[in-house]
Amino acid sequence: MSGAEIRNRTRQIRAYVTEHGYLPAGLCVLEGPPQVGELVLLAAMDRQQVTLARVDETTARLRLKLPLCAAPASGRDWAWHGIDIRLPGTVTTDAVLHTPTLRPTRAGRIAVDLPHSRPAPATKASGHTVALGFDWGVGTLLTGTLGRLTGKGQTRRVLTDGRPLIFDATTVSAALHRLRGVREHLAAKRDHHRALADGLGSPHLRWGEHLDRARVLEVEHGRVCARIRHLNDALARAAARWAVDQAAALGASVIYLEDLATLEARGHRRGNARLSGQVRGTVAQAMRHLAAKAGIAVVTVPARGTSRLCPGCLATLTHHPAPDRLAERGWKWAHCTRCGLSMDRDHAAARRIVSRGLLAQTHTTTDPTTHTRTIRTTVDGTVTPVRRPKKTTHRMRRQHQAQTAPPRPHGPKTTPGKGHPTPSRPTGPGGRDTRHAAQGQAPGPKTSRRMPDARTVPATTPTGMVQRPAGHDTTTPTPTGPVPGHGVPAHARPEEDLPPPGRTRLSRRTCRRRTRAAERTGFHHLHATAVHPLTPRIGPPDGNRTRPRRARKARKPQAHTEF
Repeated sequence: MSGAEIRNRTRQIRAYVTEHGYLPAGLCVLEGPPQVGELVLLAAMDRQQVTLARVDETTARLRLKLPLCAAPASGRDWAWHGIDIRLPGTVTTDAVLHTPTLRPTRAGRIAVDLPHSRPAPATKASGHTVALGFDWGVGTLLTGTLGRLTGKGQTRRVLTDGRPLIFDATTVSAALHRLRGVREHLAAKRDHHRALADGLGSPHLRWGEHLDRARVLEVEHGRVCARIRHLNDALARAAARWAVDQAAALGASVIYLEDLATLEARGHRRGNARLSGQVRGTVAQAMRHLAAKAGIAVVTVPARGTSRLCPGCLATLTHHPAPDRLAERGWKWAHCTRCGLSMDRDHAAARRIVSRGLLAQTHTTTDPTTHTRTIRTTVDGTVTPVRRPKKTTHRMRRQHQAQTAPPRPHGPKTTPGKGHPTPSRPTGPGGRDTRHAAQGQAPGPKTSRRMPDARTVPATTPTGMVQRPAGHDTTTPTPTGPVPGHGVPAHARPEEDLPPPGRTRLSRRTCRRRTRAAERTGFHHLHATAVHPLTPRIGPPDGNRTRPRRARKARKPQAHTEF
């Protein structure tokens, strides 16, 4: 029995003694009555009562022996019923079908939960050298890092490239938290109307009115619960798919997670509510399912103390709100006074998790019932950041493309619709442009096409304190087109075009724009690290690349005027 289970049982016994004044007779007294849904579990029946066979690639036939009366007394009271099940496209032809479960739906139909299994590659419990470690968070659902085990015996150490892998679901978590508040509000109003109806009694005039309102609130409460359930499932599958894709792209053979049984929600009540509402269990289950298909093992490690010690020197960390507010106490940023480490708290915990998994992988145990793998022995070690090996450089890729590309025709480069090459810009002494001087104009400022659209350093105040991350200046007007009334005196403009007194007319252009790729996905408000290998290989001779290239904007055709 684990320490977390002993701690939970102790709390239940203490609460029982506080309420009744004596110890319980057994552990079964501490548990409430079991709640079973309306379903027919056909897996508990033998082949004399249920059979399942595949008819073709898209159809399976279920034969079920059901009674014809409430109290069957002989074999005459039983009859066979056949049900044809249409298989979805996810069930392949090599999948083995298992006995389903029947359950009624609200629409009055019967839903069939059909489990199926496929052969998956076997995963090893130990002997891993490349692993991914993920830490659970409140703002960011998953924060991971890559770890590599080198050396043998006493010289073993864990190396990391220092790049964080982040799955930020802050917006979805906020929506779930808001929906949970709506659900609790509807439940409170429903119980209130039921209590009023019970107090008034049936002869009262408003007795039926309160019951009608309670029924309406019950329907709305069920809809909100279904919305929360579906959103949790979609979020869990998206996070699990992202984590498995990262492991497959980076060549990791194992994923290490914190043990959910040892996690506790401590602190303020709001933090406890957010932690308890996370979809950690669903994410872990979906991650095990998807990782088994890819041949990647998922192992849990002890979670106690992963955010308390430094991954570089194992000293006690201090937590602060931000890197520029080290004098204040917080929880988001971790700082080590011994080695000077300063990074996000979840990122530091992810390094500790991958270190515990790789160093203690020989202590991995497998549950014979659920086949989940767990490490209960804590082995702490330091994590050394190293640079990523650059196997291919930009120069090598250009040489490869030049060797595989077709030969370029001789002569000046021309474009469609242009019958002559572009003349070179005339320059004078000192390399200055002489076109403006020939036209009688002052030379303009020399611009570069490589000038970035956003600053490459954080925007700072005159005092030097960082106020916002690098990006567009949100206080400087950005012209995006002709402004109504531009070039017209102020006394001649209409009143609706004049800015308010004391304010400057700003552009409506926003700094963050939704990309087309984000609009095609369901979770366009999620922010996650892109899935690609750290060192892209040279592409094949046909020109295909291993890393996706950003889509270029289509050029608008120029208008041609004929005289």
